[in-house]
Order: sequence, then C-alpha cells, then structure tokens
Amino acid sequence: MNRRKSIRLYQKALDMIPGGVNSPVRAFKAIGIPPTFIERAKGSKVWDVDGNEYIDYVGSWGPMILGHAHPGVVAALNKVIVNGTSFGAPTPLEVELATRVKRLFPSMELLRMVSSGTEAVMSAIRVARGYTGREKILKFEGCYHGHGDSLLVKAGSGATTFGVPDSLGIPADFARHTLTVPFNDLQAVKTLVEQYPAKIACIIVEPIVGNMGVVLPEAGFLEGLKHICQQGRILLVFDEVITGFRVAPGGAQELYRIQPDLTCLGKIIGGGLPVGAYGGKRAVMEKVAPLGGVYQAGTLSGNPLAMTAGIETLNLLKSRMVYQELERKTSYLTEGISNCAGEKGVSLSINKTTGMFTLFFTERPVIDYETAKMSDTSRFARFFIEMMEQGVYLPPSQFEAWFISLAHTRKDLDRTIDACDSAFQKI
Repeated sequence: MNRRKSIRLYQKALDMIPGGVNSPVRAFKAIGIPPTFIERAKGSKVWDVDGNEYIDYVGSWGPMILGHAHPGVVAALNKVIVNGTSFGAPTPLEVELATRVKRLFPSMELLRMVSSGTEAVMSAIRVARGYTGREKILKFEGCYHGHGDSLLVKAGSGATTFGVPDSLGIPADFARHTLTVPFNDLQAVKTLVEQYPAKIACIIVEPIVGNMGVVLPEAGFLEGLKHICQQGRILLVFDEVITGFRVAPGGAQELYRIQPDLTCLGKIIGGGLPVGAYGGKRAVMEKVAPLGGVYQAGTLSGNPLAMTAGIETLNLLKSRMVYQELERKTSYLTEGISNCAGEKGVSLSINKTTGMFTLFFTERPVIDYETAKMSDTSRFARFFIEMMEQGVYLPPSQFEAWFISLAHTRKDLDRTIDACDSAFQKI
C-alpha cells in the first residue's frame, strides 16, 4: 500500500505540531508506523491523501453514527452557514437542540451547551463541588473523562489511595482530591466512601466504558453506585460522551434505567462538529452562573453550525428501528470475527454493545482496567497493520472502541470479516 504522501505530511507536521498530531492517539505510537492522513470521507468509507480507500471503524471516535457526510446533515449546514458562523449570542437553534436532548434525557432538567466532551465533564465536576461544598471526586481506573486536571490521574498502590498525576503539569496537591478504584468493584467504592465521609462531591463513571476498550457494567454495579450516592449525599455523574445517543436514544441511562444527578454529553450530540453538553437536576444546575455561583462560560457555546448538525443528527435517529439495525450489525460483525478467530486459534475476548465493540487480544474476560491491560498489544499492532493493508481502518490502539455506523453495509461487514480472517492467519 502506497502511503508516501501521508509520510511526507507527517514529517512536515513534526516541525510544527507536537508529535505531528493534534491529539495523541492519532500518532499511531502504539502501532509503530507513521499515521495516515485522511483527505475525505463519505458514508462508511474514508480516503487518505494517497488515494487509499478504507472501511472506517473510527467514525471520528464515535460521532459519525449516521456515516460520514450524511446528505441531510450536509444540506442543513449549507442552509444555515450563509447566515453566519458564530454570534456570541443566544439563537433559536440552541433552544431547539436543548429541547430534543431534554426529551431524550429526562434526568437533564436543566442543561448547558459547551464545545466538547472534555469541557462538559470539567464543568460538571465544578458544579458537583459547588453544589455539595466538597472537594474530592471518585473515578474509576481506565475511565477517561477528558484532559481536565481533576481527571488525568491513575490509581496509587491499592484501591484506597489518593490519585497521583498521570500527566506532567498537574500539581500533586490538586490531584490528591481525586480518588480512584477499579471499575465494577462496588466494595472498593464503599470502602472509600466510608473512609472519607462527607468529603466526596461526586462519583463519575462511564456507565459503559469506551476508553479502555468497551467494558460493560456487571449486573448491579450501576444500581449499587446509585444507592451509595443516595446514602452518602454524593452526586452520581454519568459521562455519556460516547454512549449518549449511541447505545440507545437516551444513552446508557435509558438502557439501564438509572437516572444520574448529572450527565455529560458530546460526540453524537454535535453530528461531527465540536459540541458538548452537561446537565442534571434543576436544584443542582441552578448553581450555574448566572443563576448561581458556579462560573462557566464559552465563546462558541451554542454555535449555530454545531447546533444545526446536532439537531439534524438527532432527527435522523428518532426511530427505534435505527438502534435495532445498529445492534444487528454489531452482532453480525462480532460473531463473524469471533468465528474466524476460533478457527485460526487466535485468543480473543470481545466486548460489545449497540454500535460499538472491542477485540481484546486476551483469553480472559475483560471486566476492568487490570484485565484490559493483559491484552497482547504487540499482536494488536500487527493485526492493525494487516487490516489497514486490506482496506480496513481501525482505532490505532488496543484500548479503544470500534464504532459502527448506519452507513456500514452488509458488504462492508463481510469484507471486514474476511480481512480479519486473513489477518488472523498472519499474526
């Protein structure tokens, strides 16, 4: 496969952009080859600058649930762009999108638009602290909630230790207010809550994890978190930046019938443009300025183009049949891959939910960060390269989700299964 133009662009970018990319995972460091530069996309396909065509399972890391350049979204954007791209003032479009979001997420009695999922989470954490008057937060190992200082921490030695910074530039004194425990471990949560009574402002969780690969909550885990929060007067925050509008119209909270106190949204809510939102119970959100003393602002919040893309995307996702189709496609593809792996003697653990899944190169079931880390990352790197050679574009990391869109056809899925079958023979 010819990738000369991508390599030249990467070498040029290295002189101007840290690592040659504007988001770390795009650098292909886990794969060991220069990244591919994408020139255009349509439906289920992307084309790189060298003209190579790929079936795409990155989907801009989740937002492209309709497929790339959906005609309805493109037409809607073309219609509004002539009116201007940003006003720094309220518009009818943000009211319209908020109305749709609130209808699908009843737990979000009040909500605020922002420009990214990271911004949504940072703001929700600040609101939780402002509402409760507490400083500490609790998160789960392997759950990524954006690059906010409070959240870029990892576990210390043992489940009941303070977090330590997982990035340079984060003061240790600041990071110590973040507590970390293993995902799916209710007892570890209870231990910390008992150890720090009336000190934890919120528990934040991806209800279905997408950032150490797809990891599902075990039976009773989310219900247990809700109960612990109610007992300790702690706010429960669902980070549904990935799962919102993907696993169900109302996200994982609809799927599991649990209403959190605060919800963070991103990705699909903007239809591929930069958008996020956070919201929750009225009493909590009334702490946000200008109603209350928790300050949060944004020049491009409620941007008319982003609102338009979000409105059109949600309009096209209204039918329940959409999610039935996504589920059928996900099951068809993962079952086909699993069968190929079994025939070739390749050990895989596949975790899936509607429209997203991960192939972990490990024999053990993956239920948390520790079991995810047991995956054979070298084998994944070889698998990635083989798949790319056969025209299938995957997330360039073992610890990411593959995303299926409504634009993926049975032909795409069969081609992907055949590519996996061939790749398994070589790795």
